[in-house]
Amino acid sequence: MAKNSYKAEDIKILEGLDAVRMRPGMYIGTTSIKGLHHILWEIVDNAVDEAANGFADKIDIVLYKDGSVSVEDNGRGIPTDIHSKAGVSGVQVVFTQLHAGGKFSSDNYNFSGGLHGVGASVTNALSEWLKVEVYKNTVYSMEFRSYLNKETGKIRSGVPVAPLKDTKVKTKKKGTFVRFKPDATVFETVEFNSETILKKIKELAFLNKGLEINFYDERLDYRQTFKYDGGILDFVKYLNVSKNTLYSEPLYARAEKDNIVVEFAIQHTDAYVDSVYSYVNNIPTPEGGMHETGFRSGLTRSLNDYARERNILKDKDDNLLGDDFKEGLTAIVSIKMQNVQFEGQTKNKLGNPEARPAVESVTVTELELLMKNKKLQKTFDTIIAKAMNAAKARLAAKKAKEIARAAKSLEAQNLVGKLASCSGRKPELNELFIVEGDSAGGSAKQARVRQYQAILPLRGKPLNVEKKKLEQILQNEEIRTIISALGTGIGSEFDLESLKFHKVIILSDADQDGAHIRAILLTFFFRYMRELVNEGHVYIGMPPLYKVYKGNTEEYAYDDNELKQKIEKVGKGYNVQRYKGLGEMDPAQLWETTMNPETRSLMRVTIEDAMEADRLITVLMGDEVAERKKYIFEHANFNKQDNFAKLKR
Repeated sequence: MAKNSYKAEDIKILEGLDAVRMRPGMYIGTTSIKGLHHILWEIVDNAVDEAANGFADKIDIVLYKDGSVSVEDNGRGIPTDIHSKAGVSGVQVVFTQLHAGGKFSSDNYNFSGGLHGVGASVTNALSEWLKVEVYKNTVYSMEFRSYLNKETGKIRSGVPVAPLKDTKVKTKKKGTFVRFKPDATVFETVEFNSETILKKIKELAFLNKGLEINFYDERLDYRQTFKYDGGILDFVKYLNVSKNTLYSEPLYARAEKDNIVVEFAIQHTDAYVDSVYSYVNNIPTPEGGMHETGFRSGLTRSLNDYARERNILKDKDDNLLGDDFKEGLTAIVSIKMQNVQFEGQTKNKLGNPEARPAVESVTVTELELLMKNKKLQKTFDTIIAKAMNAAKARLAAKKAKEIARAAKSLEAQNLVGKLASCSGRKPELNELFIVEGDSAGGSAKQARVRQYQAILPLRGKPLNVEKKKLEQILQNEEIRTIISALGTGIGSEFDLESLKFHKVIILSDADQDGAHIRAILLTFFFRYMRELVNEGHVYIGMPPLYKVYKGNTEEYAYDDNELKQKIEKVGKGYNVQRYKGLGEMDPAQLWETTMNPETRSLMRVTIEDAMEADRLITVLMGDEVAERKKYIFEHANFNKQDNFAKLKR
């Protein structure tokens, strides 16, 4: 158990603060809006660590009109006494020393998401100013500022205005208050996005049962509070709100094994894909790792044992596979442990080998306890029935794949007259345009550079895979054609190394039908070729909406704002052509506007938040009409074509 006494001496200094401002990307990854939010998360994570270790139950986050943001918790408060080695207060050490913090040993924090001790100091270094208050019977305050050194011409970052001051103001509050203003000379934008913040703190509230997180955006006069007494059990319910669940209440368990606290909640739906999300010390691990592997193996083992005990699986029957049990599964797996080791700098995958047996053991033990509850017998029978149906579909899909693999000529015939392949043999240089309609496909074939651009016209709308079995998906001609063209296989057999084109470009009309086709294709890639998206191989082509011309002068506009600019550029006597579809462009126009790497605009498809993407795909592509209508009315802006950031390629 972490100790209640938390003093400056507990803070271990590994090295001094380097010139973070000179190379901010080394510490926060990017100076884009993502990096801007990163310096906020560093302060928020410190507050959440206090809550995760049982010292706080409330966090307040405020966005101010002046561009600053504050985070306040009711935890123990940063140590205010003098650090013997540094000779200054613990507060000054935390905000000015890189790799300094109380989280390098387990004496003060049993579990921590902030492992490297760079958070508070980096936030300070990349801020115009930062103010901190610590509440321990009286109010302690300190301020840091960045300023230009006139002698050297360099900016000094996060310099203390004065030592930590005991204001002698009595207070009943406890905890830490930090307010800072990001430096506009460092970041591409210093305007925080409230929606991004709300998504993050909602997730943190789910993961920390009973933690109250209050958010206030002074700019919009908007308030929201998150608090979930059910924790991750409520999290699973939230993720499944637009899905058809097979049993009413998620199954939940929490236990500790080998000093690792394991918590999981599961619920099955009638979907054909799984949604499993894992966390370590409140940090998302989208690539899984040892804890997720342990959970899956424990789940598979327990459910197979149950099926045999109930005589649902006979002696002659093979065990069901993990893939069978995970069909339609929504699960949250959250563990808390010491000495976390992540694979790679992005903290995307847990590498600690000891996590696997601990999580597997807890999963097996806790599920066995739940299985003994007669009230849950129907729930477990339902899970087994779902898995057995999944096994039948898996075997049927396997036969379909075997037939396809055995008949290579059929696969080739499937592409004859459809795919206009390229002659290049280097996948990293090759591009595949998936084009809506034969007319546009014909123009694209004439316009392309045959050496590296391939064209695949779609002769109809592909199948919406969201509510279909894999066997049904493989029967759809358009989907089969795409799979054959890419050469990667799908689902569990997906192999990125076999990808024939490193740019897969969706090219559809800028209308409702075109948007629907894009949504259908992106749903397919997300559900069955997610690695293709994760690795940045999927793009959306951005055809222009207008052509402004006069005489021999032609200008293209991609949205209404750009149209005004092009009209001014062309001048009086101009004409405007509104493109209703790609088929209206001749090959030369299609090449110039949409296919030429020097002049085209592409939008790379990325997954910043896989969980939110999963939820929205369910809402927008699933069966729940009411939820879809609600989302569209709340979020859609049908006149805002420039919502999409254009990326020149």
